Amino acid sequence: MNIGLIFAGGTGTRMKGSDKPKQFLTLNGKPIIIYTIEHFEKHPDIDGIVVVCKDDWIDYLNEQLLTYGIKKVLKVVPGGATGQASIRNGLFAIRDAVGVPAEDVIVLIHDGVRPLIDEKLITDNIESVKKNGNAITVVPAIETIIETDEKGDISKVADRKMCRLARAPQSFVLSDIIAAHERSLAEKKEEMIDSAMLMQHYGAVLHTVEGPVENIKITTPMDYHLFKALVNGKNTSFIEEE
Repeated sequence: MNIGLIFAGGTGTRMKGSDKPKQFLTLNGKPIIIYTIEHFEKHPDIDGIVVVCKDDWIDYLNEQLLTYGIKKVLKVVPGGATGQASIRNGLFAIRDAVGVPAEDVIVLIHDGVRPLIDEKLITDNIESVKKNGNAITVVPAIETIIETDEKGDISKVADRKMCRLARAPQSFVLSDIIAAHERSLAEKKEEMIDSAMLMQHYGAVLHTVEGPVENIKITTPMDYHLFKALVNGKNTSFIEEE
């Protein structure tokens, strides 16, 4: 069984000029979160979807799910105090909803504000989990990555050929990722940036899946305008030369 876990708990504080959380901003009348969910809804190998949402926006999201004919959503659950806690809420909701052993479930954890994924990326994540036990979506680094010290001085220049940027989905066997969350909860470790960091912290060897470079996270006005250009210009993907 393959379940999409869509995390849509952010507030969008960097998205100036709007009082809506960024996942509910619209393009051509449709909320960003619906663009994202539709990829999982339409994928033939996705059996269900759980969405983690800001508590006071759950009713609105449920209305949008009805409006756009989304059928695969099993539950919409409220988020927690942190991103890590919110994802944990969603994982526990999946375990309660699916009715099969957690070791028989693949969960694809995805940002609600990454609407530019595609069917191949979802398929590749599922296949990597079946083969390797997990899948972390990445794209190649196209600029030099540096590390700095506390004073802001450069301490290391990374070899770009070996660098990747982590994206989403990040996918795991449900029993594995729940075990890591339960352990972090018991140890009061709530500072993990994402699921990849959490799993590596507890010893998992992580495997990459390369995704489309346009799989951006919409957090700023510039990201939104890029999303708009990519959606509205999807049938003109070439560059005209004079």
